[in-house]
Amino acid sequence: MPEATYVRDAFARIADRYVLTNHVLSFGADIWWRRVTTWRIKKWKPARLLDVASGTGDLALEIQDELPGCEIIATDFCAEMLAHAASRGLARTQVADALDLPFPDASFDVATVAFGLRNMADYPGGLREMRRVIKPGGRLVILDFSLPGNPLIRPFYRFYLHRVLPGLAGLLTGQKDAYEYLGGSIEQFPSGDAMCELLTSCGFTGPETTPLTFGVVSLYTALRPDEPERGCMTKKPDQTSS
Repeated sequence: MPEATYVRDAFARIADRYVLTNHVLSFGADIWWRRVTTWRIKKWKPARLLDVASGTGDLALEIQDELPGCEIIATDFCAEMLAHAASRGLARTQVADALDLPFPDASFDVATVAFGLRNMADYPGGLREMRRVIKPGGRLVILDFSLPGNPLIRPFYRFYLHRVLPGLAGLLTGQKDAYEYLGGSIEQFPSGDAMCELLTSCGFTGPETTPLTFGVVSLYTALRPDEPERGCMTKKPDQTSS
């Protein structure tokens, strides 16, 4: 798991170029991933939502546009990133550590974390803290990188991840080292069944995973109800997913 101070400093250094760099490195697919996530959340009609590790607010802004009646609070431990989120029109931001959220128990209908859990120093600790602030019957949504299950695609993706992406990101941001750890963090991050098992062990039930774009990214949802635990369900990718 990454070291917190290193991660915060790295994101502070790339904050000014973060949004553009993400679009370029993902070939624009990151926009689609957040839209698919927002469409999933929109069906639940939450009244109050917490976006943890919000960064420059990309997911929170998408949700804000699609659910204007939902109260959204975006948190991140990197003030520089949140400053960009606020300047882009995000209504409510708050600097906060995901491992120690400054909110009462059962405060939110939904908690989301997009490409942020992987950067936390303690995955279970972050998940348990999000569970604490979610209302019983509320939902957790995780969007993050994963390794493609297809053995033909995986080698090419790994080559891009470790050989191409850091150099390209360095050209765009001038901070190549801030992206060199990315490939290793994705390799070590639990995905698929492993993520579902982690969610269950942290007190969530009914975890589901939806692979997007050949499985380079996965969308996870889980419930915080008082009911018996169920095994992980793998959903087929949305037919409209790229």
